[in-house]
Amino acid sequence: MRDPIVEEVRKTRCEHAQRFGFDLDAICEDLRRIQRTCGHPVVSLPPKELKPTKASSRRGKPRN
Repeated sequence: MRDPIVEEVRKTRCEHAQRFGFDLDAICEDLRRIQRTCGHPVVSLPPKELKPTKASSRRGKPRN
């Protein structure tokens, strides 16, 4: 099933990336510029502390 909203977002994202030659630094700088000038408040939250899971605590241990 194709979602028309997802398709529109992907199309817009691709067009935006093309304008900057797919240069990630330039794309991010443009998004930061848009964020600074849009007039909406921007909230920055501190990063959440990640707690190890059982799966990640077994990483690197040999299987029996």
